[in-house]
Amino acid sequence: MKTVLITGSTSGIGLGIAREFAKAGYQIAFNGLEPNGPEIASQIGEEYGVKTAFYGADLSNSVSIQDMVSNALDHFGKIDVLINNAGIQYVSPIEDFPIEKWDAIIAVNLSAVFHTSKSVWESMKKNKFGRIINIASAHGLVASEFKVAYVSAKHAVVGMTKVLGLEGAPYGITVNAICPGYVKTPLVEKQIAEQAKAHGISEDEVVSKIMLQKHAIKEFVTPETLGKLALFLASEEASTMTGTALPVDGGWTAQ
Repeated sequence: MKTVLITGSTSGIGLGIAREFAKAGYQIAFNGLEPNGPEIASQIGEEYGVKTAFYGADLSNSVSIQDMVSNALDHFGKIDVLINNAGIQYVSPIEDFPIEKWDAIIAVNLSAVFHTSKSVWESMKKNKFGRIINIASAHGLVASEFKVAYVSAKHAVVGMTKVLGLEGAPYGITVNAICPGYVKTPLVEKQIAEQAKAHGISEDEVVSKIMLQKHAIKEFVTPETLGKLALFLASEEASTMTGTALPVDGGWTAQ
């Protein structure tokens, strides 16, 4: 039985990915900020009949990350797949962008990807098998105004994916990035309601004129879609795919 460690997996995209891996029979090491994280992990385990554990590691702290990986390796015996999903966002023009927000976004969205990957690397190398899947963003390939930290971090994650793909190739370790456009999550649904109120327009107009403006296909990406793609990248069939950045963005980056 294979084991996957998914950061930010107690809500949104990460939880959707975790469900797909649980359906496929993976043991899951959960991580997230939700206070009921242990209950979420336990519920998924019971629902799909798989072994789970929860680690509330602070992803802005390298020691906390190392402890999480070490504890997960002790508990499950191995980590076959690492999915770096956790991320935070802040939107502001650069002149007003708080330094502490820059530091936090770089820590969680970029540095944590390095620390988790480094922490699992020796184990994967020893096992001659590993899959690292980074949930980057369309903003890892193109830019938007007022998101300087997020766009910078996601572009760097795509670069890191290429480097680690090359380094892992001799050892059966593949490293790939998935670059979603807008994904329908509870957080996005809340933003839609807030923007509708702020702009005095309907929620449908927020979706079409703001959220999905850059999507050629005017639909949200679903967490289930990302989970199924991640499952493929984790499979033996994807053994010759590495160092790639795969857009799932409704045609956004085709423009």
